[in-house]
Amino acid sequence: MKAFIFPGQGSQAVGMGRALAEAYPTARAVFDEVDEALGERLSDLIWNGPIEALTLTANAQPAIMATSLAALRALESAGVQVGDAAFVAGHSLGEYSALAAAGSLSIGDTARLLRIRGQAMQAAVPVGVGAMAALLGLDFAAASEVAAEAAQGEVCQAANDNDPAQVVVSGHKAAVERAVEIAKARGAKRALLLPVSAPFHCALMQPAADAMAEALAGVALHAPRVPLVANVRAEAVTDPETIRALLVEQVTGSVRWRESVGWMAARGVTEFWEIGAGKALSGMVKRIARDAATRAFGTPEDLAALTA
Repeated sequence: MKAFIFPGQGSQAVGMGRALAEAYPTARAVFDEVDEALGERLSDLIWNGPIEALTLTANAQPAIMATSLAALRALESAGVQVGDAAFVAGHSLGEYSALAAAGSLSIGDTARLLRIRGQAMQAAVPVGVGAMAALLGLDFAAASEVAAEAAQGEVCQAANDNDPAQVVVSGHKAAVERAVEIAKARGAKRALLLPVSAPFHCALMQPAADAMAEALAGVALHAPRVPLVANVRAEAVTDPETIRALLVEQVTGSVRWRESVGWMAARGVTEFWEIGAGKALSGMVKRIARDAATRAFGTPEDLAALTA
């Protein structure tokens, strides 16, 4: 059994998806569709940079989704269908890519939602007020204790439970800096601030959650052809209205990636196919479900290896 998984922010790179678009007309069509939906040539930015502009949250989110969907269309050209997967899942914004892949959302609506999501997440907290930090070598329970101790009346939450030894905390900058020091004192292998523009997946994102509730209310959302393993539930969901509510909850809630992968592995998934830019999720999967196989599909060479 396989699951198709879709990467989140941080996987962006200038040039991603370009070779796919040149090799596969259906992949090129995805970038054209995203450009049309946004009313701008996002594909130019994706393929030519600069990286500083591509990394801006409002650009990175639709760009990473476009690259994932282009990779999926290329896979379909090679005879692979989304229905070949038992589940789809995505890390944070990757959840939107997963839903577009499974037919819940149109690509145009997904691009517009992610542009709104990126803008709203950036606008929710003034630059410099919030921060995120990776705590390496602590499990989720230990990292949650560190976050609670560091809060001291401010916001500090365990935001991403990525794998058994990597948890990201998010909140007010001073509180996150305290968490880094407490984590080091508690035996974390490393604890470091991340180069992000806003504190994602914590209570400070409530204005962005409100914006997404309004935006999601205005789009058609269908039952996915393949069950979605949702970030905030770490289990499969198929009901469109439940998915709509969870996408709002996801903005302030923890990304329960470790539990999500574990849940799929416990239900017989033995292969995780990462579709889109980079291989970050494959690395996490290997640390969660050690017996599972991983494959990444982001270039024509990756597809050639599959058909060989």
